[in-house]
Amino acid sequence: MAQYNASEVESKWQKKWEESGLHSVDLKNSKKEKFYNLVMFPYPSGDKLHVGHWYNYAPADSYGRYMRMKGYNVLEPLGFDSFGLPAENYAIKTGVHPHQSITQNVNQMITQLKRIGTIYDWDKTIVTSTPEYYKWTQWLFLQLYKKGLAFKKFAPVNWCPSCKTVLANEQVQDGTCDRCKSEVTKRDLAQWMFKLSAYAEKLLDFEGLDWPEKTITMQKNWIGKSTGSEITFKAEGIEGSEENIIVYTTRIDTLFGCTYMVLAPEHPLVPIFTTTEQKKNVKQYIEKAKKITDIERSSEVREKTGVFTGSYAINPVNGEKVPIWIADYVLVYYGTGAVMAVPTHDERDYAFAKKYDLPLRIVIADKKQHGEKDGAYCEDGVLINSGTFDGMSSEDARLKITEFLAEKKAATFRTNYRLRDWLLSRQRYWGAPIPIVNCKKCGEVPVLEKDLPVELPNISDFTPLDDGKSPLSKCEEFKNCKCPKCGGPAERETDTMDTFVCSSWYYLRYPNNKLADKPFDKAMMKKWLPVDMYIGGPEHACMHLIYARFINMVMHDLGFVDFKEPFKKLVHQGMITKDGAKMSKSKGNVVSPDEFVEKYGSDVFRMYLMFMGPFQDGGDWNDKGITGISRFVERFWNLVNGKSAEKDSEAVKKALHKLIKKVGEDIETLHFNTAVAAMMEFVNLAMKEGVCEESKKILVKLIAPMAPHLAEECFEGFGEKGSVIDAPWPKYDEKMTVDNVVRLGVQVNGKVRGDIEIEKTTDQKTAIEMAKANPNVAKYLENVTVVKEIYVPGKIIGFVVK
Repeated sequence: MAQYNASEVESKWQKKWEESGLHSVDLKNSKKEKFYNLVMFPYPSGDKLHVGHWYNYAPADSYGRYMRMKGYNVLEPLGFDSFGLPAENYAIKTGVHPHQSITQNVNQMITQLKRIGTIYDWDKTIVTSTPEYYKWTQWLFLQLYKKGLAFKKFAPVNWCPSCKTVLANEQVQDGTCDRCKSEVTKRDLAQWMFKLSAYAEKLLDFEGLDWPEKTITMQKNWIGKSTGSEITFKAEGIEGSEENIIVYTTRIDTLFGCTYMVLAPEHPLVPIFTTTEQKKNVKQYIEKAKKITDIERSSEVREKTGVFTGSYAINPVNGEKVPIWIADYVLVYYGTGAVMAVPTHDERDYAFAKKYDLPLRIVIADKKQHGEKDGAYCEDGVLINSGTFDGMSSEDARLKITEFLAEKKAATFRTNYRLRDWLLSRQRYWGAPIPIVNCKKCGEVPVLEKDLPVELPNISDFTPLDDGKSPLSKCEEFKNCKCPKCGGPAERETDTMDTFVCSSWYYLRYPNNKLADKPFDKAMMKKWLPVDMYIGGPEHACMHLIYARFINMVMHDLGFVDFKEPFKKLVHQGMITKDGAKMSKSKGNVVSPDEFVEKYGSDVFRMYLMFMGPFQDGGDWNDKGITGISRFVERFWNLVNGKSAEKDSEAVKKALHKLIKKVGEDIETLHFNTAVAAMMEFVNLAMKEGVCEESKKILVKLIAPMAPHLAEECFEGFGEKGSVIDAPWPKYDEKMTVDNVVRLGVQVNGKVRGDIEIEKTTDQKTAIEMAKANPNVAKYLENVTVVKEIYVPGKIIGFVVK
């Protein structure tokens, strides 16, 4: 028997798969039920695939292989999310054009991914930075623009002075850029946005989705729906104008406790209420607030700061004058950017009031008689110090006070969402150009669909500008154009789109990646979408996964697709760490799989990663156990290629049926670790007792999703034609998986005196006879009278004697 040579076997089968087109999927004519198996596509960084990449791709591929053996027509594509800052920064540093580095990196990654032995259909691949793809990203933008869902707005934004571009709030971590770690500042810039907020309510509907509950909760919290009241406070501006300050609150029942008001530093009414005496202080405070991120400003533990404007507003419920302050703990985009401050019933307001010695008034009583010195009482209770509303419960008062003020046109019921619109402008070169032209005569004009794509020019200077403009603004050839409407001179929009726009719809393009006249074919969409299994990291819960759902819902509402949700089932793979820390080049703790693959083969490495623990948990990398998986592969090879038994023993038969059931169920639930463990246990049994050839063939099929090269070689060794991946998944007999024999302790006067193995269906007479025949029991039945015989099938057997 030849020794198993992983390197030779894996090279052989990877070449055969490619030459035969084994992984090419017939999208149109197959009569099998479809299964769309997808992992979140990677950025082609140029780095070698590390252990974390393998942990994502290999088990997901094993699942796809299993589904193909179950009889499904499996589509498992992979593309590359290739726009973005890394390639552009690399170009600035080295002079290598992003197109050149990305092309090289994509080819390198495909070679590496083939080494894993995946079933990716490379004929269906996409690269988001190619004109063939971003033409349709621009088309997508135009569809939203036509429906009023894409718009330009002047807004305060997070600005990275090093990357010289706008950052989404999610890209700011502890006040620094998540890429370069520079301190983030604020800038007021005209920015393109998608009206994500228009879909807030729809995005709260998760019916029919098989998603992790934690992810659903994260999205619900991010969307932040609340039901409350909108209140109008009258106030006089410094020049005598009467102004309305609109406040949103979920606790109008505490309105009598309002002792001051707070405006966000960016609120447009701040200049109107700032007196001459306070102008200097207010201006200094606003400048300071620009340097603080929204996430920091929202922190519950950060010290509260603010400044008095010098003006007052009138509380509409009792006519009291309350001072108007500005403070950075109020955000201009959440609610109305203004709050009524009730220090005794809101923790932030309490901390602020204590710092600046502002009045406190308790208006909600609780059973413990909470006092002013006890901090803020934030729960519901009974109203006190609230005029005619005293004695009401908080719940009733929220209704009655709103209705009371509504009659005075000073309040209304309102539903609010924390979710903000999607800021998609980026002031960088390497991204999809925004298909808008600015004409002095016609204003803002969308590019005609027939003129797409608006292609990126081939420039050599990628250095971003300090004035908040893209490097494209320096390219006159790109910038200067004709207006699509009047034909006169115009200028192109020079911002490019956030890469999350590219990744928000890519799953729709895979089955249509060769279409030239439209982004996707509706009939193909109906056949293949939505995605059946989507695998990726939990860090995408509140960005990519919300954006993709939003875009899919828009496409559905516009009639382009028939399904509302893009991903039926979502699974988050766990993270592989090294010494407890996330793997990264900067930490120097990245583990390359190359040396392990060279030594043991990709099947061993794949199975070892799966054996580390549940797929959704991840774990800390340790290579000490990989030799155990290597020895298992050797034992498996020797068992399959060794002498076969004429027939299986009853123990082997039963164990095999149990194995078929367990491996299938474990792969279904992505518990690959226990599937591998069960295979090991059976191989040990089979090595001792022997196994027939037909059972060996079943074993080969069972291991095929997890060790595809090994399985192919064994399958071919049996003289089988074709690929093992197209062989049907083995079936089991449920009766053979149930243990009918149990071991029962035999009791005599309540004490166990011996035990017997007995079938669960054994009748009482036989069971009693078997128990009496046990030598250890028999001696306790000598010279006594058996008063009672006890037998509960499968549970208890015993005697009462005297």
